[in-house]
Amino acid sequence: MRPLLGDAGTQVRGVAPELIPTESVLEVAAARGYLTRVGDEVVALSWRCPHLGCKVPFCESSGQFECPCHGSVFNRVGEYRAGPSPRGMDRYAYEVSDGIVVMDTGSVSLGSAPGSETIDEPVRGPSCVDESES
Repeated sequence: MRPLLGDAGTQVRGVAPELIPTESVLEVAAARGYLTRVGDEVVALSWRCPHLGCKVPFCESSGQFECPCHGSVFNRVGEYRAGPSPRGMDRYAYEVSDGIVVMDTGSVSLGSAPGSETIDEPVRGPSCVDESES
């Protein structure tokens, strides 16, 4: 994961869709979120955990989002896997304008219900969060 700085506000410019990773995520600090891709589909996620609002970092070793506050776990596209979160990570609306993904942080869709994983990506390796701390 590498951070991407951008303009503040509800319309935040990211990068060209083809530069968005398909095996990881791209942090967009100005949007307080992440971009990832599944095939040609871009996914724009809020970094806030739906449980209590903690920032949920992406763990490169496990290939999942892991909340350090209370242990919720989400797959790479923000779908719920485990923990106290009531749903998956929320998504931002986005559009591609002049070849660049523009995230609309003022237009948020609630994350999907638990049990609705749409991608088949098993855990890649060890967790980044010490389970005794969550």
